[in-house]
Amino acid sequence: SAAKRFEEHFNIVVFPCVSPWAFETINRWNNNCYDVNRFWGMDNSPAEECASVMAHLATLDPINFLAHFDLHETTNSDAEEFMPAKAAHAGLGYKPLTIPDGFYVMASMEDAQLGWHEAMIEEVKKGTHIAPPDAENNLVGLPVISDGIVHELGAPDHICSGYKTGTVYATTSEVYPDSDRATDEICNKAQLGCVVGGLNWLVANPSKW
Repeated sequence: SAAKRFEEHFNIVVFPCVSPWAFETINRWNNNCYDVNRFWGMDNSPAEECASVMAHLATLDPINFLAHFDLHETTNSDAEEFMPAKAAHAGLGYKPLTIPDGFYVMASMEDAQLGWHEAMIEEVKKGTHIAPPDAENNLVGLPVISDGIVHELGAPDHICSGYKTGTVYATTSEVYPDSDRATDEICNKAQLGCVVGGLNWLVANPSKW
């Protein structure tokens, strides 16, 4: 597998499916109506999936994490079902969401580590298309700082990327499996390309870490 190429450089920790119930039902919240994407980095998280991952990470101390890849997909149901239901559950109005058609990553720290993110995008481009920005040069309401890369400053608190790992190399990736230009295989290869591109860059730039 691709991971074997990096065994001599890194120890790799993988959480293959953080929210199984949400995965099976194709939505973001769990069976207790918590949006698992929004309950990280807090004490006593009410989302049991988040609490479980953070508890396991605590057992790995004093490991210093170098990189964190948070791999996501967004389906049409996010805009058509989940987000309207979440807004109604909170008693809020809902502003329709446009799901970007293609792959993109979210730079999650004040230091965006642009070279690292660009290496991921270049690897992903080998197998799928990158999401174009909207008319305001945004994706999901966040500014595009380079092709397929948005800056997560100003995003909601307790989002999933970068939580409690303490690394500056943290990203969230997004694929759009409902695109006419995508298949499940293409999406899986895009996520793999994201990780491989990021790890290749770290191997090639040891002075950066």
